[in-house]
Amino acid sequence: MTERTVARVVVADDQMVVREGIVMLLGLLPGIEVVGSAADGEEAVRLVAELAPDLILMDLRMPRCDGVEATRRIRLEHLGTQVVVLTTYADDDSLFPALQTGARGYLTKDADSDEIVRAIDDVLSGEAGLSPKIQRRLLERFTEPVSPRRRPSDEPSDGLTAREAEVLRLIAEGQSNPARTLHVSTATVKTHISNLFAKAGLRDRAQAIHYAYRQGLAQPPG
Repeated sequence: MTERTVARVVVADDQMVVREGIVMLLGLLPGIEVVGSAADGEEAVRLVAELAPDLILMDLRMPRCDGVEATRRIRLEHLGTQVVVLTTYADDDSLFPALQTGARGYLTKDADSDEIVRAIDDVLSGEAGLSPKIQRRLLERFTEPVSPRRRPSDEPSDGLTAREAEVLRLIAEGQSNPARTLHVSTATVKTHISNLFAKAGLRDRAQAIHYAYRQGLAQPPG
């Protein structure tokens, strides 16, 4: 951590033992002051509004409001607070939505104290705070060959990601539980649905289905 300032940090994690452990660890590190901790995304958003921290360390899988949605709300409403994800998960369904909604850093919970301090310092200096593991995954993702089924020109409009389009297709095809088909959590699917509704200006399931038909993501019955 640089000596320019003391970073005021909030920690958000639904597991009390993990949350208290992170708070204790950060309290021992130079240049960091933990000003609050939250047990879910709703509390995280409230604390950011109340305390205006420089940065929040955000878990992803939390009740009431998951870390991706909390990140989106914080970055829309409180631009002075940066978000660094600190989570168990490094899979694409966790990584890319978090970065797309405004997280500037992404660490897994096996990160050591040096990595955490470096990520916080990088993010508060205007850089990205990504662990080496996450940097490799990003590089792999963006150097993967583009499948003919997933050409940029074939993607739906309104800025939907490939995963959001896939969720929309499953909804239009009558899937009652896309999470099971995609092998992801229900919270992750809800985040995708929230994002695609916002991007496409949709209000309900019926509109989403018609939108999917217009975009050619699914075929109407018959």
